[in-house]
Amino acid sequence: MNNIKDTIVQEVQTWQGVTIAPHRFGGMEFQVNNREIGHLHGDYQADIPFTARIRKELVESGKASPHHIYPNSGWISFYIHGVEDVSLLLELLRMNYDRLAKNRLTVKAEVRAA
Repeated sequence: MNNIKDTIVQEVQTWQGVTIAPHRFGGMEFQVNNREIGHLHGDYQADIPFTARIRKELVESGKASPHHIYPNSGWISFYIHGVEDVSLLLELLRMNYDRLAKNRLTVKAEVRAA
């Protein structure tokens, strides 16, 4: 059976345009359009950069925790306690992927229209 990290990597790598590489502070980083979607620290924690507004909503709803080092930024930390947390983590990563991929498409469309 795959470990949690492998399960997450296997899913995220199927998303169009995603690249996966070692993260500068350890772990595995996911990017789209040269922007970080988020990164994993093994099987126990993920950090994801959102806007401050989105971070506030996620923390208030209990879906995420403030970032462990930068709690007042847009970043969230998500603590993985077991396989039961994988689906919510993938949902959060996908939310940020969609946000970042959409921003790139919107910018390209605006440039073409100009």
